Amino acid sequence: MSQNLSTPVRGPLGGRWMQLAIGVVCMSMIANLQYGWTLFVEPMNEKHQWGRAAIQVAFTIFVVFETWLVPVEGWFVDKFGPRPVVFIGGILCALSWALNSVAASLPMLYVSAALGGAGAGAVYGTAVGAALKWFPDRRGLAAGITAAGFGAGSALTIVPIAAMIKAQGYEHTFLFFGLIQGAVVLVASLFLMSPKPGQVPAVAATSTTQSRRSYGPGEMLKAPVFWVMYLMFVLVAAGGLMATAQLGSIAKDFKIADVPVSILGLTLPALTFALSIDRVLNGVTRPFFGWVSDNIGRENTMFIAFSLEAVGVLALAKFGADPIAFVILTGLVFFAWGEIYSLFPATCGDTFGSRFATTNAGLLYTAKGTASLVVPLASVAVAKLGNWDLVFMLTAGVNALAALMALFVLKPLRTRFVLQAVAKEEVDVPSAKVVG
Repeated sequence: MSQNLSTPVRGPLGGRWMQLAIGVVCMSMIANLQYGWTLFVEPMNEKHQWGRAAIQVAFTIFVVFETWLVPVEGWFVDKFGPRPVVFIGGILCALSWALNSVAASLPMLYVSAALGGAGAGAVYGTAVGAALKWFPDRRGLAAGITAAGFGAGSALTIVPIAAMIKAQGYEHTFLFFGLIQGAVVLVASLFLMSPKPGQVPAVAATSTTQSRRSYGPGEMLKAPVFWVMYLMFVLVAAGGLMATAQLGSIAKDFKIADVPVSILGLTLPALTFALSIDRVLNGVTRPFFGWVSDNIGRENTMFIAFSLEAVGVLALAKFGADPIAFVILTGLVFFAWGEIYSLFPATCGDTFGSRFATTNAGLLYTAKGTASLVVPLASVAVAKLGNWDLVFMLTAGVNALAALMALFVLKPLRTRFVLQAVAKEEVDVPSAKVVG
């Protein structure tokens, strides 16, 4: 029997906002797999002498498996629902850090990274896809809040992780936090649901360019506008991932990692302070810029954020050797970078519809894996040149390029794509509104 869409349908306990909150909790529990990694690099290198570049290969493997498997995991979500996918993801995340705690060789570290990446991707892709499905009327905000869990989720644990590494070693820290984080994901997964017809509001006219037609993954991959978004995602993500993985090494090379910094009455070592602030701002930026994009348009918001990122990176290159400037400027860099994880999924949902949102957003998210391939290259460049200047200049340059592409390439191309769909299927796109 078909569902009468005009009749309200009883939703899950707590409604769609509770589903969003559960997704945020899950994202917070997997955040340290990426954002806490930089704290473990130097201790591992000091013990095993594997070299920074070799250790950072594990980070690249993690991000590749976290992103490139998301479309497959998204297919499972669309077919079987979110619970089993997130449940298995929680197990893999816990197993990954447990293996890290006993890894005595690089191959074992790499296997652990692959498992953790697969687990984190299952959780991440499911949570973001759910936000796009539950909130077709507020995609930017919902995707931003969900992604904020991943961006800021490690903020509260940065200080205890750093303290535990110093007091009990990185091995014990990997095991302790891995088991706790994995257990929370397992429990939270049991409450996840996918929306049914009638459980989400109809989408009224918005200030963003939206399609009313849902495109399958195959159709999306044939659209040039998808590949423009993909290229822009790679350009911006590469610089941010470099900073995420290498921040500890950058602080050490600047000789400020352990220098006490006092801001607003709080005193912490520069690196610990920077990591704490960075995680908070990296989380705040996602719902903030997502909300901004709901109101002024995705591409306009991208231009502002990416331009700010380019300026922040240049300033970090020039003034980062000062401990206070290092803390403040890394915060600016992460604030201007983290919004890609709300803007691009929301733009993808706007352009290609809700029905296949998890799989489609997952395919776009693989751009992060592609971008991660440059992380070890940054370590190689620094080892050869003896400084971070080239890395910083390239990062600023690609962000500036992406900012210009947002306005002068993506915006007109996406507008034309949606208008063509309107012309062909006016009945399916009755209220699309295009921002000029």
